[in-house]
Amino acid sequence: MLPDFAGHCSTEIFPVKPYSCLLREFLQYWFLREETVKQIDATSTGARMPRANMNAVLDFEFLLPPLPEQQRIVAILDEAFDGIATAKANAEKNLQNARALFESHLQSVFAQRGDGWVEKRLVEVSKEFGRGKSKHRPRNEPSLYNGPYPFIQTGDISNADHWLTDYTQTYSERGLSQSRLWQKGTICIAIVGATVGETAILDFKSCFPDSVIGIVVNDEFADNEYVEFLLQSFKSLLKEKGKSTARDNINLGTFENQKFPFPVLKRQREIVATFNVLHEETQRLESIYQQKLTALEELKKSLLHQAFSGQL
Repeated sequence: MLPDFAGHCSTEIFPVKPYSCLLREFLQYWFLREETVKQIDATSTGARMPRANMNAVLDFEFLLPPLPEQQRIVAILDEAFDGIATAKANAEKNLQNARALFESHLQSVFAQRGDGWVEKRLVEVSKEFGRGKSKHRPRNEPSLYNGPYPFIQTGDISNADHWLTDYTQTYSERGLSQSRLWQKGTICIAIVGATVGETAILDFKSCFPDSVIGIVVNDEFADNEYVEFLLQSFKSLLKEKGKSTARDNINLGTFENQKFPFPVLKRQREIVATFNVLHEETQRLESIYQQKLTALEELKKSLLHQAFSGQL
């Protein structure tokens, strides 16, 4: 950062005041380039809170052009970075709008209920309804892991998008013995911490801990995709119910007592088909805008590399 005021800074910040032969804006851009960041990272020590060795950093060498050349480079980078910042803000706004459009459609469908809709509790449309299991203590016992059985946690649910298609951890036979393997198609609901209210449908058999509720929908009464979309639309309400002074959490009773709107099964499937079309289009737009954001970051890196290798 380039502060335009006098002040103090903590021990986590290392102030650098260059001599008059070096523009501080030029120095800042040099610090921002990818190669410099990697150089600084290489001097870091400490496992828990790594810190750069600033004495080593101050010994770094770089080519110092005359002031007029520094000013020329800074002017080019300033203009380019301003343009990139504007383009990035637009892409981020478009990304948010794409997500908001889908969420808005969810809300409108469940708010504008037609004839034949009834209020039901989730247990009324489920074959199985309960929390996951992870009985062993300590939970991080190594012998429980690295086996053939997927083990998903709240973070995996939060990172999923309607269907949970990937996992980062597995249980061994011993891990499975103190847990439970839920079937493909199970709806998972995170009920603890920052991910409270996040939902996804298992695309594979998996275990999960008691920080997750599993719902195996009774397909005579409900469609599991409909229920997951329904829970997405009620996410804000569920998060609010889970707020506490300590760690946010939702107990099983919250879901057992909460009623949700259900049309007849045929209508549920029609709604799911509509949602899936819109969902795919939303994903397509999100992918486009995310690619633009990635390209803009790469452009910044490229410009900085050119600026400090005599190519600008």
